[in-house]
Amino acid sequence: MSAQRRVQQQAAFILHHRPFRDTSQILDLISRDHGKLAVVARGSRGARSRLKGVLRPFMPLSMSWVIKSDLGTLTGAEVRGAPLSLTGEALLAGYYVNELVLHFLHRHDPQPEVFDAYADTIQALATSGAAIAAVLRQFEMALLRHSGYALNLDHVAGTSRDLEPGQNYEYRVEQGAVPVSRDEGPMVFTGETLAAIAAQRFDDPAILLAANRLMREVIAYHLAGKELKSRKVLLEMRRK
Repeated sequence: MSAQRRVQQQAAFILHHRPFRDTSQILDLISRDHGKLAVVARGSRGARSRLKGVLRPFMPLSMSWVIKSDLGTLTGAEVRGAPLSLTGEALLAGYYVNELVLHFLHRHDPQPEVFDAYADTIQALATSGAAIAAVLRQFEMALLRHSGYALNLDHVAGTSRDLEPGQNYEYRVEQGAVPVSRDEGPMVFTGETLAAIAAQRFDDPAILLAANRLMREVIAYHLAGKELKSRKVLLEMRRK
């Protein structure tokens, strides 16, 4: 990336921010047409900055920047549409979604489908009474699909044979559903359950619990040992 590019009024969300020098900050963004990127927001932490109340995570923004190297410079930002507010467990869930996006997406790789799924997820989390676990499972499945790690919940691993509803399968991340005779294990499910997860029938508590179990292991595999801070806090809150 050598020639300077100027981007105007791009739909974006802030995923993470960290201080930079005295009054500036570095923002990690997800934008609809330019993917994940980082920009410097110069002077944005200053007392008189007009961006002080705008540059917040989960706020739908219209952002402008110039970029020549891997790090761009923010030139403008304004709220796009109605402001969103996340609180309590929904707020932690939002930070979990942000961490997933930061891990799975490569910089400067446009992923409009992921952006749209992200925007829908934040909107759902901001809705009072949202089924947070179901919303997160839907986003995880969409993120994996668009990142090239789609779940194979329709066929027996390595074949074109459909899963049998009453058969037990062990889901192996790199292979898919492998028939097994046992009915216990963190990744053992019936064919009927895997089909229901594929159809996202998360209004059924038993299917949602099974999806939680499956996605926890799949996401952990792709994180390769990295622990997400937001997930740790969320689990600790639920234990208490």
